[in-house]
Amino acid sequence: MSDDNVFQHPNQKKESGSKWLKPLKWLSIILIPFIIIGLLSFNWIIEYIWMDSVGYEQVFTTILMSRVSLGLIGFILYFVVAYVTFFWIHRAYIKFLNKETIPPILLKKKSAYTIIFLIALIFGAVGTVMVQGIGWEPALKALNYETFGQTDPHFNLDFSFYIYLLPIFELVINLLLGLTVFMTVIIGLAYSVFNMYRESRIAQWHLGVSVALIGIFIALNHLLEPYNTLLTNQVNWFQESVVYGLSYTDDVINIPKAYILAGIAILGVGILIAALIKGNLTWMVIPIALYITVALTGQIVSAVVQSYVVSPNEFNREKPYLQHNLDLTLDAYDLNDITVEDHPGSRSLDQDMIDRNQNTLENVRINDSRPLLDVYNQLQTFRNYYEFNDVDIDRYEINGDYQQVFVGTRELNTTDLPDQARTWRNEKLRYTHGYGVTMSQVNEIDSQGQPEYLVQDIPAEGEVEITRPQIYFGEEQAQNVMVNTQVDEFDYPMGDSNQSYRFSEDTGISLAGINRALFSISEGSFRMFTSDQITDESQLLATRNIEERVERIAPFIDYDQDPYIVVRDDGSLVWVIDAYLKSGNHPYSERHNGEDNYIRNSVKVTVDAYSGEVDFYVVDEEDPLLKTYENMFPQLFTREIPEDIEKHFRYPVDLFEIQSDIYGTYHMGNLEVFYNREDRWEFSTERYFDQDITMDPYYVTMALPGNDEEEFVLMSPYTPKNRQNMIAWMGARNDGDNYGELVVYEFPKQRNIYGTQQIENRINQDSVISQELNLWSQGGSSVIRGNLLTIPIEDTIMYVEPIYIESSNETSLPEVKQVVVAYGDYIVMEATFDDALEELVDRIERGAPTNMPEDAENPDDEGTGTGETDQEDNEQQTPPISEDAQERLNNVSELFDEYQNALSNGNWEEAGQIMNDIENLLNQ
Repeated sequence: MSDDNVFQHPNQKKESGSKWLKPLKWLSIILIPFIIIGLLSFNWIIEYIWMDSVGYEQVFTTILMSRVSLGLIGFILYFVVAYVTFFWIHRAYIKFLNKETIPPILLKKKSAYTIIFLIALIFGAVGTVMVQGIGWEPALKALNYETFGQTDPHFNLDFSFYIYLLPIFELVINLLLGLTVFMTVIIGLAYSVFNMYRESRIAQWHLGVSVALIGIFIALNHLLEPYNTLLTNQVNWFQESVVYGLSYTDDVINIPKAYILAGIAILGVGILIAALIKGNLTWMVIPIALYITVALTGQIVSAVVQSYVVSPNEFNREKPYLQHNLDLTLDAYDLNDITVEDHPGSRSLDQDMIDRNQNTLENVRINDSRPLLDVYNQLQTFRNYYEFNDVDIDRYEINGDYQQVFVGTRELNTTDLPDQARTWRNEKLRYTHGYGVTMSQVNEIDSQGQPEYLVQDIPAEGEVEITRPQIYFGEEQAQNVMVNTQVDEFDYPMGDSNQSYRFSEDTGISLAGINRALFSISEGSFRMFTSDQITDESQLLATRNIEERVERIAPFIDYDQDPYIVVRDDGSLVWVIDAYLKSGNHPYSERHNGEDNYIRNSVKVTVDAYSGEVDFYVVDEEDPLLKTYENMFPQLFTREIPEDIEKHFRYPVDLFEIQSDIYGTYHMGNLEVFYNREDRWEFSTERYFDQDITMDPYYVTMALPGNDEEEFVLMSPYTPKNRQNMIAWMGARNDGDNYGELVVYEFPKQRNIYGTQQIENRINQDSVISQELNLWSQGGSSVIRGNLLTIPIEDTIMYVEPIYIESSNETSLPEVKQVVVAYGDYIVMEATFDDALEELVDRIERGAPTNMPEDAENPDDEGTGTGETDQEDNEQQTPPISEDAQERLNNVSELFDEYQNALSNGNWEEAGQIMNDIENLLNQ
């Protein structure tokens, strides 16, 4: 063997390596884009298949094409700007610099243009991302918008200009301005080499054109500023106006200042062009200095006018603008058609009134959803893998009676399966769904203080028929599962065995053909691809959390955080989710919590708990935002609403809270009162556990004053700011043709009407009630004070609060132990609502003394009037304790010691009996 065969020349090795590297280089150049496109396409394909399975592929394709179009526009824009910029810089270098100072690679046109092309490609990719950042949604809105048919009072432009067009104009101008500034920085750095910006005419022209473009875009921005004065209360860098929208300072100073600055920016462009022609670069400083001077002066003048012209006479200066602010805020929050009535707050309760309002009183909510959730989870789950996430309130026609009910959904949570049972087969193929609902009355409890059920147990039994109890889609964060496999699904436990089931719909994703491979990759599950338990008939049920499901279909809509389950007439189960269309650009409207200033509940979304089918129902056909979205996505919305779903629509709590909060200020029709915020209303507070909390709005069944028929009403009481008396209450009607109507009942301001916190304080001050509550809170138990409900009955007001007792151990069950009913100066606590109401009426009709404590706070201190209670009539001398009474108290003390011993020994039944004996003695 020769040495030449053993040792290769280095050049030969290099040539051999190059022979292999060159094909690999071209292969990588070809493959990398394909890999990137393939990854993007894979996600798009998966999303398209899923959207097609739920019937909304048109929404996906519309959004995708919009994003692709925006990305393409961004790519072309940034590519062209970058290519022209670097081509111009290269040309200036070649013309001005010595060839010896330029790298050889830039002297060759082919290599130089290739580098410029590659740099432009990178900029184009950045542009794709940046322009997509503008968002497909504002772009589509601007192309498909519907007018509001209302114009602002200053510029006389339709509201649609501010909501749809102004945002997209600002986005485009700011995008172009940002791009131009960035390129100008690059140009400035490029021409700082050898002071080219001083000596090269090409460099000067290039720099001048870039700065001129910046001036043009700044001018356009200033031309849009006047319209933005209608959308904010900020008048300068330092100050805010009392007016949301156009104010006096905006009108007199800020709008003219914006036009002046726009003119200076355009003038600056002219000066720059003249400077370039004359070759006098020092002129370029003049427009920049002038612009900065005028901008700073404008801010100072605005602050001076606001401080020394507006503030000393603010109401008169802002009066016309305040009126626009008041009127258009009410319009933006759909509050301009509220029915306002006076409520006398009389003390006219008697037995005849009770008899006339039996349906209202029979639907008074004694149970509270918060403790009730614990009860459902302990008494109605039966297995540790079932869970109730929430308890909702609704109304049903049951045995011919209109009844308020609580409803909870028994969902499956596989994370609570025993560890040995948490296998891939069980979690993906066998344990696939929850089962049924539990329904209970709001006003009935059994002898143990637990709810009276209308539907309970597995399989479901009760007054309402459930024909499809299987729950595949719900509020649980459930993982994706496969159905119609070789494995029978677990349905529900039956004695020592389990009942099986098979999914019977065709609404999942078929796992036949290539779908199985695609979704195995998507799920990251090799076993899904290889398992012989999956067949061509199998389906993948994906995105089973209902909130994530609707968000995935229509991410441009805002959704309520509290879906609720409805039993349809055919016995199937469907989830209802309230959807909101919002905007932050309604002229003159105050923003709620600094965010949006326009909101409508235009859409109700339903998700079938079994099949996962989703429908977007239109409930406000006149909403311009909805009409715009219908133009964008014509296949998304449905106008025909099934009657058995529509009758369960509820006015949403989230919307009602926003509206009632805004109305607390904007109910003041008198401009001077509105300006001074003299009559600001706030949400009432209540006692829950041992804390005072703000009351949430609540649903009640009641006959509105002046109406004969009971209806489902969402209501919330108001108190004056920094006071505790009740000044008004707002209600939203829910039934039939009255759905969505808002009503406000205002109480007299000349006398005190007890607010909820005052009632809570009086409960604390009642010697008998407070003694019993303190007694129950000892010995390892907790007292839970439920919702304090304000119940309007004809021309008077009643207050009802359930009292729960809960042991401190982990498996305790909250029990409704007593019910407090308050009316006027009377407070009664009995074992049931009926007993308390009977005792209350009896006291009223007997003319018994009220139990208002002598040292109670004077209502006048809490209210706005003179009060109605005659303290002298109510003050009673405390009689001496008789020997018989003293003996009973001693017996109570002894029994209480026995009660504590029974609790400490875990003898719950004995403790309950002793407590009953104590109550009997206390009642005597």
